[in-house]
Amino acid sequence: MTKPMNYVLGALGACLLAVGVAQAGTVNEDHGIAIKGYDPVAYFTDNKPVKGSTAHRFAYEGATYEFASAAHRKLFAADPEKYVPQFGGFCAYGTATGHKAVIDPAAFTIVDGKLYLNYNTKVRDKWQQDEPGYIQKAKDAWPTVSQQTDVHQ
Repeated sequence: MTKPMNYVLGALGACLLAVGVAQAGTVNEDHGIAIKGYDPVAYFTDNKPVKGSTAHRFAYEGATYEFASAAHRKLFAADPEKYVPQFGGFCAYGTATGHKAVIDPAAFTIVDGKLYLNYNTKVRDKWQQDEPGYIQKAKDAWPTVSQQTDVHQ
C-alpha cells in the first residue's frame, strides 16, 4: 500500500473512531435496542408501555427502536423527535440530579408532548412533585451527564 493511501485510511479510521466516541453513551440502549425494546409511539397513542417487535424496527441516532406495529414505526420515522424519550432515554430524574440511570419502561410521564422515563415508579412519583423544576435541572445537566460513561443500575 502506498504511503498516501495509508495516510487516508488512517485518517478515515480516526474519523470513524471520533464519531463513535462522540455518540457513545448518549442513548440508553442495550445491545443497540432503545427503551428496552418498548414502542416509543405507544406511550403517546396508548398511554402505556407496549413491547415492540423485532419485525418493526427503526434506527435513529445510534440506537434501534422497536414498534408494536408498522403504523407506529411509520409515525416515528416521519417525526422521531416527537417520540424519542428525553435525555437519551435515561432516567429523567437521575439526569436532573447529575447522573445517568437505567429506566423502568412503566415509569413514564408525558409533559408538554415530551416523553420522560424514570428509574422506577417511586422515582417517577418524586419526579412528578416538581416536573417543571426537574425538567429544567435535567436540561441544564444533560450536556455534562450525557458524557458520563457509567450508568447507575
